[in-house]
Order: sequence, then structure tokens, then C-alpha cells
Amino acid sequence: MSGESGNSTSEPTVHQEVVTSSTPEEITETTITVETVKTEVPTSVNYEESPSVLTEQSIVLEKPVDGKIVEAPTVAQTTEKTTLTTHTNDNSDNSKKDNPEISEKSNNEISEISSQPKIQFTEQQKPDHFKSEANSSTVEPSTRSPPATKETKEGDSKKKHVDIDEHLFKPEEVAERYHVDINTYKPSDSRGLNINQAKKLLEDHGPNILSPPKRKHPILKYFECLMTLFNILLILAGILMYILFAIDPANNQPNTYLGAIFFGVAFLNAFIEFYQLQKSAAILESFLNMIPQQCYVIREGKLTQIQASTLVVGDLVFVRMGDKVPADLFIFSATDMKVDNSSLTGESEPQERVKTNTHSNPLEATNLCFNGTLVVSGEGYGIVIRTGDHTVLGQIAGLTAGEEKNKSPLAIEIDKFVKIIATIAILCGVIFFGIGMRIMPNNLTANVAFAISVLVAWVPEGLPATVTILLTIAAKRMAAQNVLVKDLQGVETLGAITLLATDKTGTLTRNQMTVTYIWTSLNLYSAFRSAQSENNPFDPSVTGIQEVIHISSLCSRAKFDRTDIPFNERAILGDATETGLIRFAYQNVDDYDGLINSYPKVFEIPFNSETKWALTIHQKKHDKGDLTLYIKGAPERVLRLCSTILSDNDAIPLTDEHKKKYDEMYEFMASKGHRVLAFARLLLPSDKYPENYEFKKEDKNYPTGDYCFVGLCSLEDPPKHGVREAIGSCRRAGIRVMMVTGDHPLTAESIGRKINLMISDTKPLVAKRTGRPIESIREHEYNAVVIHGEQIDSLSENDWDTIFSKDEIIFARTSPSHKLEIVKHAQSLGHIVGVTGDG
Repeated sequence: MSGESGNSTSEPTVHQEVVTSSTPEEITETTITVETVKTEVPTSVNYEESPSVLTEQSIVLEKPVDGKIVEAPTVAQTTEKTTLTTHTNDNSDNSKKDNPEISEKSNNEISEISSQPKIQFTEQQKPDHFKSEANSSTVEPSTRSPPATKETKEGDSKKKHVDIDEHLFKPEEVAERYHVDINTYKPSDSRGLNINQAKKLLEDHGPNILSPPKRKHPILKYFECLMTLFNILLILAGILMYILFAIDPANNQPNTYLGAIFFGVAFLNAFIEFYQLQKSAAILESFLNMIPQQCYVIREGKLTQIQASTLVVGDLVFVRMGDKVPADLFIFSATDMKVDNSSLTGESEPQERVKTNTHSNPLEATNLCFNGTLVVSGEGYGIVIRTGDHTVLGQIAGLTAGEEKNKSPLAIEIDKFVKIIATIAILCGVIFFGIGMRIMPNNLTANVAFAISVLVAWVPEGLPATVTILLTIAAKRMAAQNVLVKDLQGVETLGAITLLATDKTGTLTRNQMTVTYIWTSLNLYSAFRSAQSENNPFDPSVTGIQEVIHISSLCSRAKFDRTDIPFNERAILGDATETGLIRFAYQNVDDYDGLINSYPKVFEIPFNSETKWALTIHQKKHDKGDLTLYIKGAPERVLRLCSTILSDNDAIPLTDEHKKKYDEMYEFMASKGHRVLAFARLLLPSDKYPENYEFKKEDKNYPTGDYCFVGLCSLEDPPKHGVREAIGSCRRAGIRVMMVTGDHPLTAESIGRKINLMISDTKPLVAKRTGRPIESIREHEYNAVVIHGEQIDSLSENDWDTIFSKDEIIFARTSPSHKLEIVKHAQSLGHIVGVTGDG
């Protein structure tokens, strides 16, 4: 989709329908409605639509009549309303979607272009229908609205999503928007902002920090704790005791002590709860007082280190391996850069960052880095496009900031109990007062005193103190297990949950890529001792496995923080895949450091997005010479460079039969949601490549083909020990467990079945097992469901009821705002929801 800037029209209402059909699998239907439109659209804006989803989207752009012009790139409109509706259907196979070696990652919903520099949340409305097929997704109509304000109603059920558009434009256009000087060819020579610009922007927009929640004065907090119904009942009883004392001081002298006891119990209950709240708040506040984050920024052509809180929009930031991204960045230069987005999106694999982008969803854009994520390899330069509360992380924090706190089940039960007791007490008091007036009509004082005594007798003054003390003891026990209890009644709520929503990465899994399968010498091996085959037991001394171990160790750029301590205590500086391979190699060699030192590296070509492989040459002797070449990377790329394949100790010609076997193994590994790498080697002959041969990357004087294919290796983020048992315990306790993750649906379902979170068949599996079309499968025929994040925004209330009627639920490819939406709908259905994980 592209437009030409400068063209504007003003026409009466026009309705146009175009239907185009090229193949039976692809149907495109476009409906355009224009109402008195004057539009200027930026040039060269490309959208990559998802090849495997059914999308329906309505975009409504509204602008004020005065037409505000924003720095380039410009989207200026003076129009009342423009509506665009598109339908796309492509029944392509998406079983291998999101595996980088198989296909490009499928895009999420198409984001509308915005020229405003702030992230906005867009109010959306639900369509009437929801498609539950695995290969379909519906994007709901959206209407642009101003940024969310504090006055937004808490009960508003309309969806919200982050609106950000810088990733759709070129670096030069983004630099012009933020008035900053960059050099895309040599980023270190960029000038950046000047000091005066930075100071003014810091004054205008404030520091780059997340606004802390509003704090209440301790006295107000204490009165909140005091003003519970039970405490009010006790205080009221105490007041009545002193009223009795005032009516008849001589006969009601003990009431002074009884009234004081009532007051004391009420204030003591409030104090215990207040103390626990203050203690928890102090611990949380101590986390915020840690060492302030530092970052490197280019200002006036100089690279300097400053506090991240002083960053402003338009600053040029340099990040490298091990750095935490200090703000939302638009990357205009990157070298082998990968970031860990697991805390934001749930993806366990590091995501590559380059200066180009083909995705319309900002959370999947390859040229954006988000505040709070970690750079695990490489380095890059970026323009700060969002700071503080305007970052994606800040917007996510804002989602929950205005949420009204729900009462705990214990508080609800206590309130009910107090109302019942109060009602009975008042009725008894009135009844006995009436009886007394009939018996002693002339003694009003005695009758009132008697009625008050009956009323107070119903008050269980010891119960609230007992409940508070028991909850405090439970909170102390949990604190001994490193569990911080913010609210005493939350202890009881934890035991009353009916639905547990858990993240996958780092919660159900270890967040640690681990080697799972190895295919070498035409044999498949399992790296897990418990899952080994009797026919092919895992043996590190086998030639093929030994070569895989050597390539994993030597063909790597990962480093250690220290080498003078045992391996298990070292921190590995590298992405998750490199780390997993190194751990695997260490477990299967006697002396890892000795292996590295024995075969020094003489030449290296790092992994990059164009070649999708990494190559190293080492001083490792063999029969033909002194140098050995190792290469690893995307399987299809590595196989293309090979002419032979390793079989036992020999390299035999690579045939079609071998390629067919390779395809079977690759599909087997990828279908389990694993990351698959290929390994190859070449024994360099000494007559052509002597030991002192000088390799040069620019001259390409190294072998570029005819390698020997060693094998395939798959890695996964395995489940944690004890997770399966924990899920079983929850089910026996009557708690349903569902997974809510940002990872790919195939990966999520694979992990879910390994930990017994999902046992039953989903709708597609039932269709496959019975050989029937998926449309013919009815709701009662399956009891498990996997919901893609793209579907969540379009779900109707009936759809939510249907989903939560299933016993086994997995939500995949969800954003943090989706997770909040899921919890809200579960609570609206009467569930007490527990949430665990870092998402």
C-alpha cells in the first residue's frame, strides 16, 4: 500500500467495491467508503500482511479541521472521516510460522500510521463474530482517540493497544522528525543533540523515569485499615457501652472497661494490617533505590556516559552486549545485535535487531528496542523516540495503575458476616426493647440499657483479632520462603483462587535454551539422559557428536565474565542459543577451558542476518593439514554450502536420499517448536592453506563451499523440574491452570503438553484425528483450546464464555495489555484469578 504526498481530493460520498480472485487459495475483497475527504499520505510506506491469516480491519482516521502539520514524515488530513475495510484470505500452511529457518515471522494486526510523537492507546469496538480456526485471526475495527487520561472510566471495557509508527519510516525521516543529526554510514560520527537542546527537552518532557504511583499519607492508610465493617461494628459497640455508662453510671461502671476493650481491639486490628502494608511498601521502595542506570549517549559529536534518567527524545544512544536498553529506541545502525524481549513479549529466543523493518506491529518490529529489555549480543545505535511514561513499558505500567482494587474473598465474607450479625443484633435489640416497654413502660432508661446490652452481646469482639493474628502468622511463614505479602488478606485470597494464569518463559520453563536432539552421521540422538533410545544411546565419543561438541565450543563469540572460577559459577555473556550450546559442550567434555586453548581461533566471520551463519577457522590438526573450518547457522543455508555429509568417520557425497532424511529430521525438530541449527566442517589441506596462511574477510580468500555437513542440533527452553507435579497439585485442589504467554502457539502448546497442562485434543487435532473438516467440529467434541493474541481483541462475550468453559486453555502471542484483558474477563465470570510470571 503506498500513497503519493501532496495529492488531495474533495468529492461527494463514493462507494466502490472491488473483488479480485487470482487463485482458489487467495481471495481479496476491498470496500472503500469516502466522505468528503482531503488526504495527504506519506510516500513509500510498505505494509507486510500476514500470509496465513484472515484479517478484517477498519481504520478510521479523524483530524481536527485546522489540520496540524507535524515534522516529516507528514500525514496531514482535513477530513471528517475516512473508512477503509479490507478482507484477505490465504490458506497457506502456518505450521512452521515464527521459525526463522523456515519462514519469516507472521505479522500481527496492521497498525495505523500516526504522526504524533506520543504513544497512544486506541479505543476499539468488538465485532459480532469470532473465527476460532487455528489459521484465522480477526483484527477489530479501531477508532483513533486522544491519549488515555487519568479521567478515563475504570469500568470502560473497550480495548487499548500501543500506537507507535516510527518503525515504518526511514532513519533519515525519523531523524528529521526529532531534529537530530545522524550518520547512518558511520554512526560514531553522528553529532546528536546539542547540550542546550537536551536541557530544554528535559525541562519540557521531564526525566526518563516511570512515575511512581500516588502515595497516601500513613495516617490516611491507617484510617483505611480502621474503616472496615468489622472494626466499625466494634467501635460502634464501644460507643454504645459509653452511652450505657452515661445513662446509668452507678450500675454500668464495668462498661468503661468493656468499651475500652472494643476500641482497643479495633485499633489493634487496624495497626497490625497497617504495619504489614508499610513493611511491604518499604521493601518495594528499596528496590527503586538501587544504583541508577547509566547509558552512553552522543551529544555534540561526543560519546559520553550519563544517567539514563536524563535522556530526552531525540538523543542518540549507543548500546552493546550486556546493556539494559534505557528508553524506547529506533535503531539506525546495528552489528550482530540481539535483544532479550522475554519480559515484554514472552519470547524466549533473542530477537535480532537491524536498521530495516518489514513488520507493521511495533512489538515485532526489527528496528525498535524497548525500555527494560536486555542486549544479549552485538551493539547498535538508536534514536530515543519515547522516554519515561511514554515508553511501551510505561504504558503497560499505566494499564494497571488506574485499576480499581477488588475486595478479597475474605473481606467479602467478613462484610457479609458483619451485616448479618448487625442485622440480628439490631433486631434483637428492638425486640427486647419492645418487650421491656410492655413489662416496664415507665422505666425507659432501663429498657434502653437492656436493649443496648443485648445488641452488644452479639458482637464477636475476639474474632477479628484472631483472624488478623492468623493471617500475620501465615505472612511470616511465606516471608521465610522469600514471598513478599503486600496485603494480609491476600494470604487468604491465595488459597481461594479458582483459576491460575501463568506465564511460560522463566515460570513454567527455565528461560535457558538447552540442547535436545542431535542428528549426525544419519542417526538421531537425544541429549536428555532420560529420553535416550536403546538403539542410539548418546555417546560423546562418537565422531559426529564429538564434532558437534567442538563446533558448539569453538565456533562461538560468547564470553565469560570470569575464567578463574568454576564453570558452573560463571556468567556467560552471549545470546541464549550460544549459551545453551556452550553448556551442552561443557557437560560432555573433560576440560572445557583446555579444549578452547588447544584449538586457537585464527579467523572468524560473525553471524549476520544476510548469510545466517557464523564461520571460524582453528589451528586443529588432521590428516590433511593444520587448519579446520567450522560453520554453524540456519539449516537450509548451511546445507546449501555442503557437497558431502559426515557418515561415521568419513565424508561421503551428499545425495537426494540424504537430503530427504535431512528434511524429515528438520521437520521433526521444528514441529516441536525447537530452534534448529546446522553444523558443518571442512578439513583445510596444508598445500593450499598452510598453518601461517592469512585469511582476509574482504578478499574472501577462505573456502566458501564444498563443506562436509556434520548434522543438525535442536534447542528448546525446557520445563522446570517439578512444574508437572505442581500443576497436578493445583488441579487436585480445584484450581484450573492456564498458560498466558507471548511465545508462538506451537511452542506454547508443545510445552503445555510436556507439563500436562494440556492433555486433551484441540479443535484442529480432533479434525485431523477424525478426518473431518475443522468447520464441522462442534464445541462439545474438544476440551482444549489455543487462542492466538490476534484473536483476543475481536472476542465477543459469548466467545469468552466458550473459552473459559474449556478445562485446558493456552493464550499465545499475547501482549501485556492482552493479559490484563484476559484476567478481567475471567474475574467477570466469577473466577478468583491468581497471576504468576514476569509478563
